[in-house]
Amino acid sequence: MDTLNIHEAKTQLSRIVERVSGGETIVIAKAGKPVAKIVPLDDEKIVENRLGFLAGQIVVPDDFDEIGGDEIADLFQG
Repeated sequence: MDTLNIHEAKTQLSRIVERVSGGETIVIAKAGKPVAKIVPLDDEKIVENRLGFLAGQIVVPDDFDEIGGDEIADLFQG
């Protein structure tokens, strides 16, 4: 794992992206202190459509908005 300072990272961004796409991990440091890590993107973790991703896998009860209502109301009557 290579460490570069911010100036190097700015001037060599294209090279860094090329190296990371080849599987390397690069650490970016500010004043010698690591502040960021650039890692290869895992294609399997990319989900284009997050809305509805659990459709058909879970069931939300009809009274979902009312569950625990009495307990919550009690907390505010303290």
